[in-house]
Amino acid sequence: MKVAVVLVALLAAAHALPIEERVNGENGWFVPQDDGSLEWMDIKDAEELLSKYTPIESRSNDVSFYLYTKQNPTNGKEIWSDASSIHDSHFNKNHGTRFVIHGWKGKYTDSMNVKITKAWLSKGEYNVIVVNWERSQTANYVSSVAAVPGAGTKVGEMIEYLHEHHGMSLEDLEVIGHSLGAHVAGFAGKKVGGKRIHTIVGLDPAMPLFSYDKPDKRLNADDAFYVESIQTNGGEKGFLKPIGKGTFYPNGGRDQPGCGTDIGGSCSHHRSVLYYVEAVTEDNFGTIKCGDYQAALANECGSTYSNVRMGAVTNAYMVEGDYYVPVNSEAPFGKIE
Repeated sequence: MKVAVVLVALLAAAHALPIEERVNGENGWFVPQDDGSLEWMDIKDAEELLSKYTPIESRSNDVSFYLYTKQNPTNGKEIWSDASSIHDSHFNKNHGTRFVIHGWKGKYTDSMNVKITKAWLSKGEYNVIVVNWERSQTANYVSSVAAVPGAGTKVGEMIEYLHEHHGMSLEDLEVIGHSLGAHVAGFAGKKVGGKRIHTIVGLDPAMPLFSYDKPDKRLNADDAFYVESIQTNGGEKGFLKPIGKGTFYPNGGRDQPGCGTDIGGSCSHHRSVLYYVEAVTEDNFGTIKCGDYQAALANECGSTYSNVRMGAVTNAYMVEGDYYVPVNSEAPFGKIE
């Protein structure tokens, strides 16, 4: 890790653009550091560094899976691609399945996973499979980004295994990922291929070190039959431009009410999780259809609510485009007409 830090510093010193020319997500990124600070990295430098990590990370990315059901709502049962493992669990092919994927420095027991699991199990009988990808737990963000394709491939392999050997329906499958986990979900969709995963929901997909013009290296609208992106910290930790088939911009997508000054954007970034949990349990996020994403950012989409609710399971069949989402500063966050 020390070598990586030194390399980043040398690259930054040699090639960094002048401050006035830096546009986050366009010609480089403000990359998160372990201490919460952000450091600028030009595109060329980032690509050089990532190319050095990728061969290592692809060989050393442990991914594990924990199943939660109504029968074991709080005590996850680890499962793997083995018949006895699945038969010894409460997996039920007749129930819908939800994969949940954490982001950088996360783990499967994080509050995000607990809340999303509880939300879905409160709505009925589901197989909720929480993904734990070990390489994300390093303090080095660049190393975690390099591990995303490998982690996503392993999630995709697990999806294929459950579908092919245990009858899991792809038509009733939803993969939910937060931040870096959204891109892991995207690579899972790429692995399964053919838009066969029904729905992927990206919760403020991470922007640092991911490019708009390289959709094959991030979550994109072709990774599932339907891809929904809920963007809450656009231009900082998350994407500003739309990357889903249906893209939702709570409060305009840059920052969220009730988060105060929110230096670094962590509060707004995490709000995507809280909004999604509430959307699952309450279905109360009214939306306003926008002509384009710039209108959504500027809250210039009018005041007429559409018949679309953010996070609704029916969106796969009726949603395309960009939506402004009015929100409250505290729970309940959703607003309906």
